[in-house]
Amino acid sequence: MTQGQARSLFPALSGTFGFFENAGGSQVPHFVPDAIRDYMLSSYVQLGAGYPQSDAATKTVEEAHNFMAQFLGAPEDGLTILGPSTTALIQLVANAYAPILNEGDEIVIAESNHEANVGGWLRLEQFGAKIVWWPLDPVSFRCEPSTLVDLVNERTRVVALPHVSNLLGQIEDLAEVSRIAHSVGARVMADGVALAPHRAVDVQTLGVDWYVFSAYKVYGPHIAVMFGTREAFAGLRGPNHGFIAEGSAYKWELGGAPHEACAGLLAVRPYFSAIAGETYGGRATILKAFAAMHEWEQPVDRLLREGVAGLSGVTVVGPAIAGENSVPTVSFAHARIGSDEIARRVNARGFGVRNGNMYAVRLLRALGIPEDPGVVRVSAVHYNTVEEANRLLEALADAT
Repeated sequence: MTQGQARSLFPALSGTFGFFENAGGSQVPHFVPDAIRDYMLSSYVQLGAGYPQSDAATKTVEEAHNFMAQFLGAPEDGLTILGPSTTALIQLVANAYAPILNEGDEIVIAESNHEANVGGWLRLEQFGAKIVWWPLDPVSFRCEPSTLVDLVNERTRVVALPHVSNLLGQIEDLAEVSRIAHSVGARVMADGVALAPHRAVDVQTLGVDWYVFSAYKVYGPHIAVMFGTREAFAGLRGPNHGFIAEGSAYKWELGGAPHEACAGLLAVRPYFSAIAGETYGGRATILKAFAAMHEWEQPVDRLLREGVAGLSGVTVVGPAIAGENSVPTVSFAHARIGSDEIARRVNARGFGVRNGNMYAVRLLRALGIPEDPGVVRVSAVHYNTVEEANRLLEALADAT
């Protein structure tokens, strides 16, 4: 399948509008709304009741869990949990730590985090936890593993970081972070929201204890996914009703997973199959689809980073040169023109970009950038073309 053929599967991409706010949420192929509609018209009932429509609904939710386990390369003995948002799922785990903390237990939080992976951990201070900030290196734009070594100790319970900053677009070395954290007995909570739309995730290779992302940024409906190892969940009590046994995904899915969203989530499978050019075959099809998507993204990533860095008066926040460790999310500030004004001018030209703090307020503070109006963020995915990117750069040049 060509990139153009892939674009044709997205109804929202049929016009000339240029979607470059994909880090806030991607567009969806037609399979997704079609599946949600079909589900709601045929099996919009409760699970486990034993009649045909309920059996179909039960199968939909079960298959959605299985698909997401395949998507993440998860081991069979892990838990894959579905919920309303990445923020909500991380909060569930953070809240479960409150009853088991000892005075002086430490939580390490990366400054590069989205607030989704900050707020819940910060609240543990009232239960005796000590918050340890992992500073961003302003030169490399990373929370360097070498500095983490000096921050963790036998009191460290959790290290919370993003796989990719939603402003910087730079991939972190999660495998090394996991090794360092595990050497002192700590767990790793990885926010994969900004990585999952771009690269295939393999939680076993990464060695993380929890990995969370939002499917509405990965061509699906508004639902989030969290993988966790059995060992990581051991000792934590899930928040669902007391009579529900520990050790099941349902123990962490308050009110259950949203059924129609599960149907939409499953409909991402035929999209991956279309890109891969084969009948869906599980993990192998996912890997093949992401290989193609990465190939389409690379020239756009290079063009955007180099093009934005070359604009007069602009400072790129993050790496200015694309590479294997970057995704096409580029943020910048202008020396004289406010980010809000630049975004307004560009959007008036038929594009979708945005300005602000993008909920990465700690990162902006660390870099000395005002949270308001913040930065301009331009974010592409595999369906954005080189031609679109060139048009966007022309609009940005005129706006700055």
